[in-house]
Amino acid sequence: MSKVLSQQQVEQYREQGFIAPIDVISEDEAAEYEQRLRSAEAKYPEQLNAENRNNPHLAFKFLDELVHHPVILDAVEDLIGSDFALWGSVLFIKEPRTGHFVSWHQDATYMGITPHNYVTAWIALTTSNRETGCMSMIPGSHQNSIHPHQETFHQDNILTRGQEISDIDASTAVDLVLKPGQMSLHHAKVIHGSQPNRSKQRRVGFAMQAYMPAGARQTLGENYWLPMRGDCAQPDFIYLKRPRRDMDSEGVSEREKANRNWADILYQGASQKRAY
Repeated sequence: MSKVLSQQQVEQYREQGFIAPIDVISEDEAAEYEQRLRSAEAKYPEQLNAENRNNPHLAFKFLDELVHHPVILDAVEDLIGSDFALWGSVLFIKEPRTGHFVSWHQDATYMGITPHNYVTAWIALTTSNRETGCMSMIPGSHQNSIHPHQETFHQDNILTRGQEISDIDASTAVDLVLKPGQMSLHHAKVIHGSQPNRSKQRRVGFAMQAYMPAGARQTLGENYWLPMRGDCAQPDFIYLKRPRRDMDSEGVSEREKANRNWADILYQGASQKRAY
């Protein structure tokens, strides 16, 4: 029996590759998290900026709280079972009236993790709609193989390589409109992207990318995982530790280790390398 998701939602995920919206926290709670993020950005500008937004849950306690939120974990369990770990997280922030976008892509392309049955949870800390640059999904695209991606390294593309899939029929896309405190869940192979933020407000999303079921393995780098539920051990795994408080020395070290590993994996074979 499902813990959070309805049978209809589970079936939608299987058929379309995504679900949204799912209520996780209240709008007031989301505003509190967003304010804690702003305070952390002001206090630790080198640790939280446009070139350093990967794996902040390993160094900031309030983001560690979110990746362990029971509603998120229950929803993930409904999709991939009771044994799973977290590979990493990313803050996706679009400042007001800027050109930053995410091209059509599949998460599984460069992550080096098999099989491709893991799930990303994306929670909105501010309003995420068409004007602010919400995610859009191509329904059912996860049922096909990984498409060829062209590496553009476009300066406004938030993705590491600016990777994109061409010849996408955008008329079939579904916009994932989220209120603060709501999340979406999407499959590793579903094709998705997002447009620039044309609004006057900041768009802040926090992606738990991704929750890995038992049996998943890393093929390109070190097996770094943060255990979540059940038995998620695997050959040659290295468990990461949770921060005890914001920016404690051990948490900072764990994040730096994970980020170096991410860079080795995500840029493997790339013609150039960005700072993030």
